[in-house]
Amino acid sequence: MAVDAGRTPHSAPVLLLGAAVSTAVAVTLLVLWPGGTSTEQIPGIQGPDALTTWALPVARTVANAAAVAVIGALLLVTVLLPGGRRLDGTKLRYMTWAAVAGAAWAAASAALLVFTLSDLFARPVGQVLAPDVLADFVLSDAQGRSYALMTGAGAILATVCPGIGTVRWARAALLLAVAGLLPPAFTGHSAGAGNHDAAVTSLALHLVGVAVWVGGLALLLVAAVRRDAGLDTAVRRFSALAFWAFVAVAASGVINAVVRLPSAADVFSSRYGVLVLLKTVALLVLGALGRRHRKRVLPTMGDGSRRAFVKLAAGELLLMAAAMGLATALSRTPPPGAQTSSLSPAEELLGFPMPPPLGDFPWTPLFTQWHFDPLFAFGTAAAALAYLTGVRKLRARGDSWLLGRTIAWLAGLAVTVLATMSGLAVYGKVMFSVHMGQHMILAMTVPILLVLGAPATLALRTLPTAGKGGTAGPRELLLALLRSRYVKVVSHPVVASVLFIASAFAVYYTSLFESLMRGHLGHTVMLVHFLAVGLLFFWVIIGVDPGPRRLPYLGRLFVLILTMPFHSWFSISVMSSTDIIGEGWWADVGRTWGASLADDQYNGGAIAWATGDIPVLITTIILAAQWVRSDAREARRVDRRIERGDVNDPLAAYNAYLASLHARDRKTSRELRTEDS
Repeated sequence: MAVDAGRTPHSAPVLLLGAAVSTAVAVTLLVLWPGGTSTEQIPGIQGPDALTTWALPVARTVANAAAVAVIGALLLVTVLLPGGRRLDGTKLRYMTWAAVAGAAWAAASAALLVFTLSDLFARPVGQVLAPDVLADFVLSDAQGRSYALMTGAGAILATVCPGIGTVRWARAALLLAVAGLLPPAFTGHSAGAGNHDAAVTSLALHLVGVAVWVGGLALLLVAAVRRDAGLDTAVRRFSALAFWAFVAVAASGVINAVVRLPSAADVFSSRYGVLVLLKTVALLVLGALGRRHRKRVLPTMGDGSRRAFVKLAAGELLLMAAAMGLATALSRTPPPGAQTSSLSPAEELLGFPMPPPLGDFPWTPLFTQWHFDPLFAFGTAAAALAYLTGVRKLRARGDSWLLGRTIAWLAGLAVTVLATMSGLAVYGKVMFSVHMGQHMILAMTVPILLVLGAPATLALRTLPTAGKGGTAGPRELLLALLRSRYVKVVSHPVVASVLFIASAFAVYYTSLFESLMRGHLGHTVMLVHFLAVGLLFFWVIIGVDPGPRRLPYLGRLFVLILTMPFHSWFSISVMSSTDIIGEGWWADVGRTWGASLADDQYNGGAIAWATGDIPVLITTIILAAQWVRSDAREARRVDRRIERGDVNDPLAAYNAYLASLHARDRKTSRELRTEDS
């Protein structure tokens, strides 16, 4: 598709996006035409009319395309196009694009809700349009809630985007758009799979990757056709972003296909497998086109030529649209064995079969029963790769980085994998005692290792600095976060300690624990929360990274000593409690082996008590070592001042040394300004 960027009329961007959407719709209908819809007509029971049968996939395709357009426009405003904190005329124009796409997203999502209800109830559209029927669907059904949330997100964005004038609020709109894209990941085929936790997480990652990749390219193409300033910078920024989006889409797609396809032979013998294969071919072709972009097109962008980019990007966008059409058709195609497979009640709740009895010491299944979790697998892999890349960049320019920090960071990530994907994660869903051990590792062991890795310091030393007047990059965003009022509040020792201790009481002594255990999203949020509050608390105590408030070492030791008795109190209260925590969940899981619920809860409290003392001892030793090293560094600094003749009187030198010790921790609050300079 050849487009002359210099002579294209202003209607060309609309025509390009319209052609992409039309391609996606056409591919969807073409694939579903031979009878690929999932609706089965049951004799004697009225089914959905033809309108529902064909309008449902069209509505889903349009909703997906509109959501992608919203995210692409907001990416262009907040990340890709250069500029300051205030939105200029070009960026304000794309906020209007985001508003229009948001309105289309809301309308298509509302239609999708109605057509889905018609399809599920096997009734024509006219019979399900009653307000009470729609309200019941939204309130009682997961799919209804997901489409209602999408409709709300699109409507909010359509309303607020025209009035946004700063990059900060545009970022908030981008987060809302991404959040509105995710609810369908927790319903449908993936949510009903046997390994539904891996399927749901991988699908959510897949949706975000596709939205960033397709949306960014589509709006970059619009910017190229409109001849907007800063295109060369935007294309170079998008190139790096597109690579990671491609990796996310490819990896998550493979995981989701493995979960849905019973065997490799089904790739060629089932309709579902053939569609997966076609999507894979499209992905490989898109990867090759992206490589061509980086190798041949990017070097010509600085010369002001946009013709090559427009030609290649237009073809790539149409292929992406075809792939989105295949994805919509895939969502309407039952996977092989979907009608005959049946899951046990435990498997429906857990996402995997009931594990074998744990047995006596040494509890071998804890190290042999592994369960893949895409969120923690991809998250830890990305964190390790980013950290090692930063270390390599430092050493390439001749700067040093302590090996111990690297070891601590990688060890922390390894322990995270152990806690979230080994038998600890498997048995943590069926035994409270193992769950409590998983909690203690994530909240009190992993954070100690990760904060000693000093990731923020490494990032501040290696991330590129945005040019004068340019859009804030990752380094500027990290600095803004570390200096923000929010971080200043949560990093206060009292706040961090309260969050660390009180959150455990809030989770385990309310109905929240059982509610979180019943869904993969809730369970994941709970684990991430334990990790986050642990990172916050130990950053305050032994953190190496700069922060807005750093206590003197004696004050840190006092906070540690004052906080730990509350942790012991929590552990003892669990051991002595006669009420079963999360009793409904454990009863529904139906574990028939091992300790009783009461004995298992007692063991969980004992594990929390025993394992809490070891990290505290290790933290105290680390804090003492940091204190000694800090005093030694301060003494050497004073000695150098004396040798230079800055202080002639030994008594004055000693007094200066004492004064420096007193003022040392106050100076650490200025580390952020030092890093920024």
